[in-house]
Amino acid sequence: MIFIHNDYVQLAIAMFRTGIVGYGGGPSVIPLIRHDAVTRYTWLSDDEFGETLAIANALPGPIATKMAAYLGYKLRGVKGAILSVLAHILPSCMAMIFLLSAVNYLSGSKVVAGMIAGVSPVIAVMLGIMAYEFAQKAYKGLGKFLSIAFTLLALLLLQILKIHPAIVIVLFLGYGAFHYRIIAKKQQGGSS
Repeated sequence: MIFIHNDYVQLAIAMFRTGIVGYGGGPSVIPLIRHDAVTRYTWLSDDEFGETLAIANALPGPIATKMAAYLGYKLRGVKGAILSVLAHILPSCMAMIFLLSAVNYLSGSKVVAGMIAGVSPVIAVMLGIMAYEFAQKAYKGLGKFLSIAFTLLALLLLQILKIHPAIVIVLFLGYGAFHYRIIAKKQQGGSS
């Protein structure tokens, strides 16, 4: 009898589920992955998930697949990463293979258009909730003034100046490291 570690089973189920339910690509899947990784299975803390998400955003490639690979690797090493990625992409691959012949027919279907229209608000709300939770963390970590200033700066860099998101993320990660070093030095100086 072959013993399969519980982490493998949980990884496969969680990533397969996000692969099936994850309509709309990487950003819409992130709240689902976060729910499984942070809330359901507690593989990561909320802070570690946020840091991982920031790094995954800065790297090239599909974000959900990178998150799946990281979770698998963190739990079970290379084998876990391979299982996690395969479980995550398998539903999409199967759907592409089976539905490719029906694409022309379904593209004009009012039923499919209605389904897409019905799912879109749910995805928007899920992303909004996640953004709100990250904003709360920024407020706690940076304070009211800096969190508002950085939000406006990010909007300026991304929407008006059209700077690539990876560059903006790297800039903010760099500042974050600098910011927390200053806080650590102030706390050391205050406790002496």
